[in-house]
Amino acid sequence: MNTEPFIGFSSKEILTGSPVLFGCPLDLTSTYRNGTGKAAQHIRVASDSIETYSPLLDRDLTDMRFSDVGDLDLLGLPLEAALEKIREMASTIVQNGAKPLCIGGEHTLTWPIVEAVKRAYPEILILHLDAHSDLRETYEGSSVNHATVMNLISRAVGADRLVQLGIRAGTREEFIWMYEHGTLMQWNRGPQKELRKRIADAPVYLSLDLDVLDPACLPGTGNPESGGWFYEDLERLFRIVDRANLVAADVVELNPDLDPSGASTITAAKIVRELLLTLGK
Repeated sequence: MNTEPFIGFSSKEILTGSPVLFGCPLDLTSTYRNGTGKAAQHIRVASDSIETYSPLLDRDLTDMRFSDVGDLDLLGLPLEAALEKIREMASTIVQNGAKPLCIGGEHTLTWPIVEAVKRAYPEILILHLDAHSDLRETYEGSSVNHATVMNLISRAVGADRLVQLGIRAGTREEFIWMYEHGTLMQWNRGPQKELRKRIADAPVYLSLDLDVLDPACLPGTGNPESGGWFYEDLERLFRIVDRANLVAADVVELNPDLDPSGASTITAAKIVRELLLTLGK
């Protein structure tokens, strides 16, 4: 387990009522371009190059308590065992009255974390930011992978507890499902008000696949999709989430090797900072 803390101002012990950062270097079902297993380590290094203060939220990491328990050791584990280890960590965090923030890693990891969080928050609402719908029942012969993760989660929490933003790729069947169940929201000023209504006072789990951002903004991801969000869109979303009851989050699908400039990793580290500040407010 890695012991180098994010930015360097955190405890390594779980602190009740505070966010707990942990890395999940899962990269077992990735397709097209592997490399997400390196993301957590790269984000930790990049965190040293960004400020602890967020102008957007007007808060500073040095003024809050949070934990960084390092990265899970998933090396050599088959998928089922790796997911169980992730589930156990998330359960430990939640049972101690803390708030998990996972840095991945491929998107499959969201499923076991949601399962753990749902035990403490049965009415959990999933806010899913992604270029892809991830609603397939099977993909490449498997029902558990990055392309089926939201199908698994929607079955666990109910379609009425799923809100999807930024989606611009998927099968015809997936889009029909999203339209029929009302999970897909467009992103402009009108639906921002609708999103606030949908969230209301519900406990929120934010799953942020970095490919929601346009490749011109973040090229370092395994399955980039043109036509995506830019960082200012994320900032508008963060302002809404900051007023919500955010109880858990993950940031997934960074592939640092695909952006030699390091800009994608810096962006991911900044996003993690904003989520830590929101979880710990």
